Amino acid sequence: MTLSFFDQFMSPVFLGIPLIAIALILPCIIFPTPTTRWLNNRLIAVQSWFINQFTSQLFLPLNPGAHKWAVMFMSLMLFLISLNMLGLLPYTFTPTTQLSLNMGLAVPLWLATVIIGMRNQPTITLGHFLPEGTPTLLIPVLIIIETISHLIRPLALGVRLTANLTAGHLLIQLIATAAFVLLPLMPTVALLTAALLFLLTLLEVAVAMIQAYVFVLLLSLYLQENV
Repeated sequence: MTLSFFDQFMSPVFLGIPLIAIALILPCIIFPTPTTRWLNNRLIAVQSWFINQFTSQLFLPLNPGAHKWAVMFMSLMLFLISLNMLGLLPYTFTPTTQLSLNMGLAVPLWLATVIIGMRNQPTITLGHFLPEGTPTLLIPVLIIIETISHLIRPLALGVRLTANLTAGHLLIQLIATAAFVLLPLMPTVALLTAALLFLLTLLEVAVAMIQAYVFVLLLSLYLQENV
């Protein structure tokens, strides 16, 4: 029984084709393409309003030099939200529960912010590893601590997204299994469990959006330190 709960996180294969590839392509298909018409439909209008509001809020504290990252961050935000939300549908696979995928997104983007900082302002970037006024005896220790804290950043990004989504999916499956087992034995308790499952599903919808926002927000904060 314990192993069956974790089977949902295994990448399925159909006719030798890993379905994770199809899951990664699907978000690019479901979003409508903006047209050149003056009046768009309601879906495109809502999508454009959301993109504009999110971009303005995310890049408000950043320097103008960082605004060129707006398209990349917004695309990453929509991509992660789509993957997280599609994974809540029955008989679907959630690619963002795989640590390899999340690390593959976190490490290159974090490394890009560090490289930009080392290229544009190397003195300020290296100054983050050693605060001003540090006693001489503490300099080697602080440099090691700050280096480790910087290297942990991409790991924290990937693990946070993976852990939150994995925990949510496990809770949903556990409560759904409990409701199914209790239905013929104690119908009243089963109905209460089903109501709890509904509330948990709403919570997971919020978590799916919040975790995508936190992922992009932390990347923007890392970019702010190096731009």
